[in-house]
Amino acid sequence: MSELQVKTMAEFMAEGKEAELLFWVGSAGSFDDRAKKITKAFVQIMNKAGVNFGVLGTEESSSGDAAKRAGNEFLFQMQAMTNIEVMNAYKVKRIVTTCPHSYNTIKNEYPSLGGNYNVQHHTEFISNLITEGKLTITGDLKGKEIVYHDPCYLGRANGVYDSPRSLIRSLGVDVVEMKRSKSRSFCCGAGGSQMFKDAERGDKEINIDRTEEALALKPDIIATGCPFCNTMMTDGVKAVDDGAAQVLDIAELIANNI
Repeated sequence: MSELQVKTMAEFMAEGKEAELLFWVGSAGSFDDRAKKITKAFVQIMNKAGVNFGVLGTEESSSGDAAKRAGNEFLFQMQAMTNIEVMNAYKVKRIVTTCPHSYNTIKNEYPSLGGNYNVQHHTEFISNLITEGKLTITGDLKGKEIVYHDPCYLGRANGVYDSPRSLIRSLGVDVVEMKRSKSRSFCCGAGGSQMFKDAERGDKEINIDRTEEALALKPDIIATGCPFCNTMMTDGVKAVDDGAAQVLDIAELIANNI
């Protein structure tokens, strides 16, 4: 893989130029070692397609999703207003992110605080790149069984079901659907800030339940479009049947085949 090309919005401004869109990296994509690989895969795709994008770098703060879901509205508004002030200063109009948590928050909850942007999930963005002829799939995954897990904040919260599946099909394979999928999908266990607290008393961890459902279909790959889902499903595979399947983001599947 060639060296990745990434510029900050501050660098664009210093050059008297504007980026076409902002890549919102998100907390997971910035600090979690596994999620960083998803970030790099998506940047590789954008570089390949010649996308003129920028990042906020150290000026990016938490979207506020975790604080809001945990019930701390005051902290959420502080974090959101800080981000909105920074993005509006750079005249940001379009945002793409690999994190459905950030996607949902910025798209649906920032407007009431003065942050109005055209927000896309990376699977929507990549699908558009292929449709517009800016990105060509050169490899395939024929012979592989791929199960897709719908992230809650992408699927049920925002109705994005088709773009992840169309990207998987572009690799020459069909999507193997779990019984609970699309609008009836089952949470990985990380939503609503549950990732950052101990589970309530019960018979089974949520991610174990979901992973068992996926592994019952004997996939080679469990694909998803969320760094939090990726963590929960990866931990689930390790607990249920270590090594039974790979857990990969859609961006990684595409980046490996362009």
